[in-house]
Amino acid sequence: MDFSLPTHWNHALYNPFSALSGDSQAMILMAVPALIALIGGIMASVWQPSHGTRSLIQHFAAGVVLAALAVELLPEIEREHAPGPVLIAAFAAGSIFMYSMKLWTIRLEHPGNPASGAKSGNIGLLLATFIDVAMDGFIIGAGFAAGGNTGMILALGLSVELLFLGLSLTSETINGWRIIIISGLLGLTVFSFSSLGNYVLAGASPALLGGVLAFSAAALLYLVTEELLMEAHEVEEKNISTLVLFSGFLVFWSIQLLGNLPAH
Repeated sequence: MDFSLPTHWNHALYNPFSALSGDSQAMILMAVPALIALIGGIMASVWQPSHGTRSLIQHFAAGVVLAALAVELLPEIEREHAPGPVLIAAFAAGSIFMYSMKLWTIRLEHPGNPASGAKSGNIGLLLATFIDVAMDGFIIGAGFAAGGNTGMILALGLSVELLFLGLSLTSETINGWRIIIISGLLGLTVFSFSSLGNYVLAGASPALLGGVLAFSAAALLYLVTEELLMEAHEVEEKNISTLVLFSGFLVFWSIQLLGNLPAH
C-alpha cells in the first residue's frame, strides 16, 4: 500500500509559500521571527507566566533549536564542502565569541558600582539582548543565502526562542506598553539583520558560507546549553520537562520528515 502524499501536498506542508518567488518567500519567512517576537511582547504585557511554565517553554524551545541544528544546519554545512580547517576555526571563533558575550552579560548583571543602580543594569542587559537578536537575524540570513530549506528551518526554529524572549521581557522597569515597544524593536532588529545577512552572503564562496554557518552552529549550541536550559533549571524541574524537550525536537523533525515524503 502506498502512503505517499501528492506532490503539491508535500510542498504545501513543508513550505506553504512555495508558489511565491524565491525573494518573496525569503522576505515573508524572515518576517515570521519578527512577528513572533512582537506577539511574545504583547502576550507578556497581559500575562506573566509562572516560573514552572517558563521552564517548560524553555525546554520546548531548546528541543526545537537542537532539531534545527541536527536536521538542517549541520547537514547544510557538510553540503557546502568548505575546507575542514575553515569550519573548525569558525566553530572555535563562534564558541569564543559567545563565551565572551556570556562574561560581558555577567558583568552587566553584577555591576561593580552599586550606585549605578538597577536601571543601568537593565539597559546593559537590554543592549546585550539586542546584540544577541541581531546575531540570530544574521544567522537566519546566512541560512537563506545557503539556499534550500536552511533559511526556513532556522527562521521557524529561532522564532520559538524569540517567543520566549518576548515573554521574558517583564521586569520592574519594563512593563505594559514598554514591553510591546521593545519587542517590536527586537522584531525589527532580527528582520533587518536577516535581510542584511541574506544580501551580504548571497553568492558567497563555499568556504565563506560554510564558515559563517559553522560560527552560527556554535552560537545556537550556546543558546541551548547556556541560556535556555540553564535558565530552565533555575527552578525545580518537573518530571515532564524532559518529555517537553523531546517534544520540541520531534515536532520540528516531523515537519522535515513529512516534507520529504515521496510524491506521486
